[in-house]
Amino acid sequence: MYDRQALIDLVREQALQFGQFTLASGKTASYYLDCRRVTLDSRGANLIAEGLLELMGQPLPDAVGGMAIGADPISAAVITLAGIRHQPLKGFIVRKESKGHGTGRDVEGPVAPGDTAIIVEDVVTTGGSALRAIERVEQFGMRVLGVMAIIDRLEGGGEAFAAAGYRLQTLLTIRDFGIGD
Repeated sequence: MYDRQALIDLVREQALQFGQFTLASGKTASYYLDCRRVTLDSRGANLIAEGLLELMGQPLPDAVGGMAIGADPISAAVITLAGIRHQPLKGFIVRKESKGHGTGRDVEGPVAPGDTAIIVEDVVTTGGSALRAIERVEQFGMRVLGVMAIIDRLEGGGEAFAAAGYRLQTLLTIRDFGIGD
């Protein structure tokens, strides 16, 4: 069972930093969420996987994945917990750039055109990274059901997904840390 408060406490303790930061979106911020400090921690990985599987409900999609590198530990945690629960679920990685050797695929993993997918993300700001992942996954031939993230910074990502026809679900928002309106 997902322990929301334990995840809030862990993020506050390990990932939330204050200062002046430039985000991947190019925006500047007075706080930064280094979620790799939580997604690459065994306790954090379990909390996140439990929360995301609970959000997904039943039936599960065929696969979960997102843009390398941030989504990789999230996908791994979710498919591992699903496997422990004997629930079929595949993972995939969306490359930032096409590789020039091997299959040259943008989407890697045991997935196939026609599979349903949830895009996972650590922190959503504008949604740009996940929207790029959606584009590549759909070009590959998979059907994206929505986006799930650990934390929404509440800076337009949800609206960007809605405008593109996708639903964003998150375990937490920045308001859970007393930041924002």
